[in-house]
Amino acid sequence: MNVPVWLWGATVAGLLVLIAIDLVIVDRKPHEVTTGEAARWVIFYVSCAVLFGIGVWLLAGHEYGVQFFTGYITEYSLSVDNLFIFMVIMASFKVPLIHQHRVLLIGILLALTMRSVFIAVGAALINQFVWVFFIFGAVLLWTAISMLRGSDHDEEYQENAVTRWVRKIYPVTDSFEGHRMMVKREGKRWITPMFLVIVAIGSADLLFAVDSIPAIFGITQEAFLVFTANAFALMGLRQLFFLLGGLVNKLVYLSYGLAVILAFIGAKLVVHALHEYHVAPDWLDINNWLSLGVIVAVLTITTVASLVKSRRDAAKAAAAASS
Repeated sequence: MNVPVWLWGATVAGLLVLIAIDLVIVDRKPHEVTTGEAARWVIFYVSCAVLFGIGVWLLAGHEYGVQFFTGYITEYSLSVDNLFIFMVIMASFKVPLIHQHRVLLIGILLALTMRSVFIAVGAALINQFVWVFFIFGAVLLWTAISMLRGSDHDEEYQENAVTRWVRKIYPVTDSFEGHRMMVKREGKRWITPMFLVIVAIGSADLLFAVDSIPAIFGITQEAFLVFTANAFALMGLRQLFFLLGGLVNKLVYLSYGLAVILAFIGAKLVVHALHEYHVAPDWLDINNWLSLGVIVAVLTITTVASLVKSRRDAAKAAAAASS
């Protein structure tokens, strides 16, 4: 897939325009995001991703179109699992509801910047060294096993090394100062909890990238598609945060589904590397249509099963309370 420089520039410019629209319309006046508002924005961002994918399909061919949609669905589904961590971080720092959107927006912009570096490095490595696919595959398989071992989320947030390091450098105010991230008191510069929670979310998403970047490289090796799929998934993530709310806790089987998907993509990476070394037989081929079907099927089954279990548990709890 030959992507000219002007198309890269136009795509980045388009994404920046979407971010600017969000800043002007949503974040211009801090407020508590309602479910209806979040739903409209989620539909808007998903529609933008679908239109972009259709454009890829029509202009570059159906094969690249399938790769984009498969990568986008994978990244978005992995992001849903990450929402739980974001909720725990927000609760831990006691972020006021009117400022949560700004925290997510800045944190996700930082994450997108850092992921862009990861994508560039990953693309350069796989173009030079075939054995990198074995490493990526091993990372995904190990992550899948880890998710199966500890599928239950830890509801207590423990600050990572980056957040603790920031605390050591600057003193932190006891309370939020509106949406300000730094204040000056008695000639000394202080950071606010707003700055610290943005660091926490940005650094947490950087750890998530260890899973998501190898996963999407298992679907497509086109850096343009990897970047855009990540960008659209991240840009719709903050609105999804307000839309899903407590629903994330009801997706009890999502971790199992994501573990299956990561293991599947990890196996696909290993098979791809074996084909490059002319070791794997010709019949052992996992094409993108099969990948898309497996991912959609697994997500559908785990989501439906999770909602059914949550409904049954709620009914049992109600029956026990009435008795």
